[in-house]
Amino acid sequence: MIKKTVKATGLSLDPSIDEAIDKVVAAIEKFTDPADESVLVDIEVGRTTNHHRSGDIFRAEINLHSKVGNLRAEAEKEDLFVALIAAKDELVESLCSTKSKKLDFVRRNGLRLKQMLKGLPWMGGK
Repeated sequence: MIKKTVKATGLSLDPSIDEAIDKVVAAIEKFTDPADESVLVDIEVGRTTNHHRSGDIFRAEINLHSKVGNLRAEAEKEDLFVALIAAKDELVESLCSTKSKKLDFVRRNGLRLKQMLKGLPWMGGK
């Protein structure tokens, strides 16, 4: 179960934003370990405007704290929901990359161990 905290800056959280955040958390939950009770997702959404941009610019930031590590994704778009989806996609990509790197590390070391054991005389090696 993922624990989530939501912070809104410059706008109020209405039910549609809450629903979109729940969908983002559900998508992230698919890539985390279900046995890990310490998963925490911090989501910050807000409205930012800079002097060189016209109109509203929305920002979504997602921080994931788990045994995998601390991962962060941020996106600024013209629409809040598009920014949330972009940040979620970036975080999911980071999660998959981290998982793939750890799995490759385990496989590499397993191969090394297997080659070592093949070289031992009592295992029928050379």
